[in-house]
Amino acid sequence: MNKRMVEFIRALRAAGVRISLAESLDAMHGVDAVGLDTKDQFRSALKTTLVKEARDTEKFDYYFPLFFGSQQPDMQDSTEGMSPDDQQKLDQAMEALMGDKDALRELLKQLLQGRQFSQDQMDQAAQQSGLDQASDMSQRPWFERRMQRQLNMQQIQQLIEELLQELQQMGMSREQLQELREMLEQNAQGLSDQVSQYVGASLAERMANREPEPKPDLLDVPFTRLSEDDMQHLRDEIRRLAARLRSRAALRQKHANAGTLDPRRVMRANMKYDSVPLELKYKTTHVKPQLVLICDVSTSMRYCAEFLLTLIYELQDQVAKTDSFIFISDIVDISMDFKEHQPMEAVEKVLTENRPGYYNTDLGNSLNTFKQEHMGRVTGRTTVIILGDGRNNYNDPRLDIMSDLHRRSRRLLWFNPEPPSQWGSGDSDMVQYAPLSSGVYKVSNLRELAAAVDKILTDG
Repeated sequence: MNKRMVEFIRALRAAGVRISLAESLDAMHGVDAVGLDTKDQFRSALKTTLVKEARDTEKFDYYFPLFFGSQQPDMQDSTEGMSPDDQQKLDQAMEALMGDKDALRELLKQLLQGRQFSQDQMDQAAQQSGLDQASDMSQRPWFERRMQRQLNMQQIQQLIEELLQELQQMGMSREQLQELREMLEQNAQGLSDQVSQYVGASLAERMANREPEPKPDLLDVPFTRLSEDDMQHLRDEIRRLAARLRSRAALRQKHANAGTLDPRRVMRANMKYDSVPLELKYKTTHVKPQLVLICDVSTSMRYCAEFLLTLIYELQDQVAKTDSFIFISDIVDISMDFKEHQPMEAVEKVLTENRPGYYNTDLGNSLNTFKQEHMGRVTGRTTVIILGDGRNNYNDPRLDIMSDLHRRSRRLLWFNPEPPSQWGSGDSDMVQYAPLSSGVYKVSNLRELAAAVDKILTDG
């Protein structure tokens, strides 16, 4: 049982469930405490010690029966209690249907007698279907179908119908036919469940016995390739990442404040000592930035926008002021949401209330609304950050407004997940936007995005 539990834990890890060595030992101790007499208590002990997050519950429930479920399908002998006359009719019907088709005759006998597939039958079908080449649980349905073909199971329903039709012509009663149909269909489902359990358990054991492949650091995975599970892990990581950036920014601020002496401040501060320089004052070389964020939240940009907004607002103690806007087809001011809610709550609220559409991104129109209603928020001390891929669905890019923003602001920066090689392709206006910017940062993953934010905090 300990070996089986270890394999189960290894399979969960391979499926993406985070389980430490200490938690594995806790599971062993928990099972020792509750014993193996009651399956529900055994299952609860494992689940309590191994599952820490709600999203992993489904994986636990999926893999548990593959390692600790019953291998016996729910089947019964259809010939029990059958009268000798009905038994004779059944034998005659099978002979009439099957002829020399031994494989089909054997399968029908198994259905009638409620016999599961033998281990040899399952192993042979698995070998013929190439199950030993399977590598991932996502292949389970495909190999189930291949094994069912090897075992002639795809003809089961047709066999049942032909058998019942033959028995009806021989005069078997309607009640007996209906009872026989129900038993045969139940047995057919039992055999199907046996194949499914065999394939699933084989794949799970292969996952458990295979050395886990090294997974790429999620910080380096492009936003476009992140799964929902990956996104949740990164959401958990974002605060730790923000804390590291905050520590680095604070350290830079400390070094900046302990840099060059400021003679004027020294003289002013020491007038109370008759100008004897007892207190030294230094020049402050680092200024906290004032930010205006304009973020594309269309389908292709949502993950990137979510992380940028979360990072910036987790680092508000390192920023003098932040005004934030999002756009798809038009601009939306979201600054108040971040004043009323914590960063992650505000981001979730904003993205929930602003659902993406299809092919309706219009940065030009959004810039026009920004100019009419919000341009006063941009001053000579403002760093404007536009997050987007520069794809404008062939609408007017409004380069004139971009020029105004560049001229009015301290600097205008683009955060773009696409590499320069893709600029200008299709509906991309990035080739035109880039010369009107102070700089363009490639932010295709969280590491690049964090580095760009850190650079802005460094430059002030």
